[in-house]
Amino acid sequence: MTGADEQDGPGRGVAAPVPAPRTTDPPRRTRIVLAEVARPATRAERTRSELAQQTPVGETLVQGLVRAQLSLALRLSLLVLIALGGLPWLFAIAPSVGRVTVLGVNLPWLLLGVAAFPFLIGVGWAYVRLAERNEQDFTDLVQRPER
Repeated sequence: MTGADEQDGPGRGVAAPVPAPRTTDPPRRTRIVLAEVARPATRAERTRSELAQQTPVGETLVQGLVRAQLSLALRLSLLVLIALGGLPWLFAIAPSVGRVTVLGVNLPWLLLGVAAFPFLIGVGWAYVRLAERNEQDFTDLVQRPER
């Protein structure tokens, strides 16, 4: 032992601890989370999960989309059937219309051989646009936030 250690005895050479200055701020609280509370699922999340899990509700939603697409296809098919299928009937019922010539070509040949193709392209374009709109409406329905 050294001379400094010998001097340290009870009550000698030991400084008393200085208390920390008191602050008026309360101690900071620490939040401890043991388990996250699951928040309730939104309507859109429930709908998406019902589609993914193929529940009866999700199946009904998909059937609605399929029904809308089928209805569109049938309506446009009926339009094509009436427009193109009706021309031979028109020429049979009114033979004078069938004998009309435009630029030296009979009208039936022009309508059925030339004008039918742009008409079919137009119907196809309309079908694609309307089918995409049906699908977008379905997507909006599924992803719509709660109101």
